[in-house]
Amino acid sequence: MRSLRLILPAAVVLTALALPSAVELAAQTPEPDPTVVTRLEAEPAELSLRVGDVVPLVVTAYDAAGAAVDIPIRVSAPRRALRIRDGNIEAFEAGQYDVQAMVVMPASGAPVAQLTIPVVVDWPEVATVEVEAGGDLLYAGTTVRYAATALHADGSARPTAEFVWSVSDTEVASVDAFGNVTAHTPGPVTVTAMVEGVRGSVERTVEAFPATAVQLTGGGGDLLTGDVVQFTASVLDDAGNEVPGAPVTWSLAYMPDDSIVAPAGPGQVDDGRFVADWPGLYTVVATAGHLSARESVRVSRRGAVQELEIVGQGRESRVFTTDLWIWEGVDGRDYALTGSKMGNGVTFVWDVTDPANIVKTDSIIVDARTTNDVKASPNGRYGVISREGASNRRNGVVILDLANPAHPTIASTWDEGVTGGVHNMFATNEHLFVLSAGDKYVILDMADIYNPRYVGEYDHPDSRVHDVWVHDGIAYSAEWENGIVVVDVGNGRWGGSPENPVFVTNIPLPSGQTHAVFPYLQEATGKFYLIAGDEIVGREGLAWAGTGPDHRIQYDPETGRGGYPRATAGYIQIVDFTDPESPEMVARYEVSEFGTHNMWVEDDILYEAYYEGGLRMVDISGDLMGNLYTQGREISVFKAHDPLGYIPNAPAAWGVMPWKGNVFFADINSGLWSVKILPKERPVS
Repeated sequence: MRSLRLILPAAVVLTALALPSAVELAAQTPEPDPTVVTRLEAEPAELSLRVGDVVPLVVTAYDAAGAAVDIPIRVSAPRRALRIRDGNIEAFEAGQYDVQAMVVMPASGAPVAQLTIPVVVDWPEVATVEVEAGGDLLYAGTTVRYAATALHADGSARPTAEFVWSVSDTEVASVDAFGNVTAHTPGPVTVTAMVEGVRGSVERTVEAFPATAVQLTGGGGDLLTGDVVQFTASVLDDAGNEVPGAPVTWSLAYMPDDSIVAPAGPGQVDDGRFVADWPGLYTVVATAGHLSARESVRVSRRGAVQELEIVGQGRESRVFTTDLWIWEGVDGRDYALTGSKMGNGVTFVWDVTDPANIVKTDSIIVDARTTNDVKASPNGRYGVISREGASNRRNGVVILDLANPAHPTIASTWDEGVTGGVHNMFATNEHLFVLSAGDKYVILDMADIYNPRYVGEYDHPDSRVHDVWVHDGIAYSAEWENGIVVVDVGNGRWGGSPENPVFVTNIPLPSGQTHAVFPYLQEATGKFYLIAGDEIVGREGLAWAGTGPDHRIQYDPETGRGGYPRATAGYIQIVDFTDPESPEMVARYEVSEFGTHNMWVEDDILYEAYYEGGLRMVDISGDLMGNLYTQGREISVFKAHDPLGYIPNAPAAWGVMPWKGNVFFADINSGLWSVKILPKERPVS
């Protein structure tokens, strides 16, 4: 996770390329004295913008005599709504926000001067309204849902626009406040949606309804919660022919096995696709006008839970542990790398051949504040460490020679084009994809790890990239508010290569917090899924809002600060990408009170590092629909309570990777763990 924070000298326009930390600034000479600063001023002092506006912003520090002070200043803003980049502040979402500016104390000191800059963002004016019908035909006695989109002059859509609906002839048809059009008698009618005085309309003709029966097929025998089945409704006339375009409304009736325990919303049906969250007897109803048909199915509990066994732990309680990567070394043994956050550039090497006896074999120190990400090539030829907070502000990556996997040596470094900080990477045998300060990813040819070679890069317009995963020559990147960006980097179907990346598509996601993505081919069904995870550090606006920044520090018995579990939000979103021309969001995995981080998918199991929610394993077999959590698809959950952890007994799972029958995961406060899912039925000894 990277918050939107910038470091800048006083009286300099904000720039997203300057991202040094307070630790870095303290290492510079001469060291500025922040205590002389008595106030900060912003120009302008407050901002009134429209979505899409880009304006400059300057913050200046002054001492008691009114003289400007050349001092680093940190500036932060709500990243979903505002972006500070290339000397400007850009507005994305309407609302009232605060931009915070503060002087940075050296090392671990607290800011001594700060300023709040109010920002009000409005939407641009609506230019056009487009109305879309659920179908071209209207039959008397039926209801069809119409939708409207309000567009700004630049073609962007106004979210949550509230429309006023009307029809030209209320005897022919009527419409409610939500765009549901009910046809009454045959004849022409115009359906109109209006917002902010701008109208959009479609003309339709109501026809007599010739249907006499609805026939319902599909479903299945005994079902389990989470099983998705397809029902098909056929609307027929007297001759048994299908009535073209006849609208069908779907609904559910439910009789629970336990009326006390069962929730009010036990399942869902969408265009005939049905899934149940809770056991019981369900009746699927298809309605067309005054006609209906129904089919009942019995649903039983899924029973996905399996026992989990703790196999081993490689404890690390001196620094925050970040990501992990496991590989088979050229010597045939298994190894892991783990990174660190604010760990003074340390990365650890572990021998995990015996998961019950995880042994630290070496540590690698590089010039960095944080070595957030670690990777190894699939063939175990090279490894790589990401760097953030280098003392010379030239971050980049450190490439490791894994010829002696227990004791890797540094082969080379690369910082060209990625000096601003590297948060994530992806390694193939031939290429390394390196993220550059959330701006783009740079592609390196790794044929010679002692002399890597730049071959290309991809920078999605107006986007911030956080993660990238490459599968079959296609790069899938998680790009915060832009969702998933798909680029051909060697697949060739769209003409792309590492030297010439070609954009394929962009899949917006509802949260605007897309942090990680994992592509997965489900062999049993042939479906290709993109598993995308949110990351929201903090729970602002929720009843349990968390403990603030104190979750990042060890407990201090003198002040009583720190030592708290972090508080996060966000969930997993699952996109069916089988047809790249028509991706569809189909399901999610959402656990109340916790937020997601990194993930892995293997053999129809989603392994999710769910921060303070611990390590979670979820059955994602078969067709997917709805919330996998409420359907009882969870297999196991493990929370790493370690009384000797960096913050004791504060589980915070960062990353996970299944390996040779065991599941390894990195916990922020307690290091590297291995666990094992046990079979459901074990023989009695």
